[in-house]
Amino acid sequence: MMSLFLAARPKTLAACVAPVCLGGVLAHTRLNEFNLFLFVFTLLPALAIQVATNFFNDAIDFRKGADTEGRFGPPRMAGSGKIPPESLLIAGITMAMIALTLSLVIVAARGWIIVAIGLPSLVFSFAYTGGPWPLAYRGLGEIFVFLFFGLIAVSGTVFIQSGQWLPEALLLGTQVGLLATVLIAINNARDIEEDRAAGKCTLAVRFGIRFARIEVALLSVFPYLAGALWWLLFDQPEAAWMPLPGLLLSCLVAFLLFRSEPGRKYNRYLGLSVIGLLNFSILMGIALNSA
Repeated sequence: MMSLFLAARPKTLAACVAPVCLGGVLAHTRLNEFNLFLFVFTLLPALAIQVATNFFNDAIDFRKGADTEGRFGPPRMAGSGKIPPESLLIAGITMAMIALTLSLVIVAARGWIIVAIGLPSLVFSFAYTGGPWPLAYRGLGEIFVFLFFGLIAVSGTVFIQSGQWLPEALLLGTQVGLLATVLIAINNARDIEEDRAAGKCTLAVRFGIRFARIEVALLSVFPYLAGALWWLLFDQPEAAWMPLPGLLLSCLVAFLLFRSEPGRKYNRYLGLSVIGLLNFSILMGIALNSA
């Protein structure tokens, strides 16, 4: 049971929880709409989809040789022999079915548009590393994370709460989506040599470690610069300046990446980026509520 828990990669689940929570805060503060029942049944399917993605990723990367005993990242359950890849695939399918079942509540509340969002999410949970054209093996992992853990998660949550689409949700989704993308970018930078040997053509593999470091730096800094739009477009200066302390942590992570060669140290930088994502989400939530 503990091995299955570790295969779910609980430390990464902040990338799912943060945008859904921020979407709920935005719906409450801008539209005075918040339904706890709908919020719970938004968050639970999203978590189930991410866990399913992690299970599929663990099993499929092992089968393709992208996870070996010499990897710098935390041990994978299939790669370490603790869980057979077939069992992880079954667990992934189970979590996908749980997500589908739980999402019926919000489908009943908001209609076909939830199906249009939810079904691609389920498909891509497998297609991220599996199928004939796996996204992560084609250098599209960052785009997947930005869309589904940023724009779609925030905007979709606001819509489920209110039945409305907000332009503010696009800005907030962009900010939190970019910070979530930092996690996969650091992960790919850390695993660059192992991925290259396995034929996993991430952006880091395609363009090299210098590109990967610059990518992390831009992804880390731009969300805070984009925060100025809260003041310029939406007359909410608190949302522009209150999250800024997190910029220091983001700059520190980018600096450390430039100073270090890919290795186990990158796991610490990944942890710092998770803290940065949570810090941004908390401060932004406070800023939105202070308006």
